[in-house]
Amino acid sequence: MPNNQPIRVKSITEYHRVMGLPKPDHPLISVVNLETIQREPEDGPVSVVFDFYSISLKRNCHVKFKYGQQRYDFDEGVMFFIAPGQVFGIEPEKGVALKRSGWLLLIHPDYLWNTPLAKAMRQYEYFDYSVHEALFLSDKEETTIINLLQHIAQEYHANIDKYSQPVIIAQLELLLTYSERFYQRQFLTRKITNHKILDRLETLLDDYFNSDVLDRNGLPTVNYIAESLNVSPNYLSTMLKTLTGQSTQQHIHDKLIAKAKVKLSTTTLTVSEIAYELGFEHSQSFSKLFKSKTSLSPLEFRHSFN
Repeated sequence: MPNNQPIRVKSITEYHRVMGLPKPDHPLISVVNLETIQREPEDGPVSVVFDFYSISLKRNCHVKFKYGQQRYDFDEGVMFFIAPGQVFGIEPEKGVALKRSGWLLLIHPDYLWNTPLAKAMRQYEYFDYSVHEALFLSDKEETTIINLLQHIAQEYHANIDKYSQPVIIAQLELLLTYSERFYQRQFLTRKITNHKILDRLETLLDDYFNSDVLDRNGLPTVNYIAESLNVSPNYLSTMLKTLTGQSTQQHIHDKLIAKAKVKLSTTTLTVSEIAYELGFEHSQSFSKLFKSKTSLSPLEFRHSFN
């Protein structure tokens, strides 16, 4: 029987050894030119988990990458970001000779210890994006990223001194900031795809609030919405903020308030009954949300129609 357990790579040194690369110049950070990897690909799909950060810029690698149930075939210059402990899959394309091309930056969390970036890493939500939400780079953007990767490599290849780590951390922060900027550009330039997701979101929320699912399961969660739309929660919220200025949670609340307004203005249900029908366990929570969105209490809103 095949072994479904993911292969765990605990250190950057171990990664170098497994991939047939020379021992890294620094045990906690490494920039790898993918063309130098000697290891032959696996015959079949394999799951992998790193104990360190991985930032990849890959092209023409004829390999399918997978997070969860999502696959993506990277045949052009793209970046994707993996945080420590995330499981991802690699599946070589059958009948195609493997020709690796691109760059890989590996950073162990210990390298960031006691630096502001150690906590700031959490703000870069694209480390939680799914594989099909990769960052597609223009030629100019790709050049910017490669230059930064090469600067990082040059710094740790040189003689290590007290300035080495601050310089590398600064370059890394710049790379992460550029990546965030490029993602914002992608949200705006891929309008057709993103607006289709927005349309599907509106339909999903309409169907949810107009069905008995609301009575059975209560308010939809962000995770439920993201899973139904086949995107990751962070990607969905960031995309929506870019396109509409509101997060997924805010969209859910807006749909909820619209439904509440209809019930308050067209039925004789009490506020508690309406709150219960809208998935709230306590009417006080409903009333507080309603007032924060409309500046009126539910009863004040109802009385405005009399």
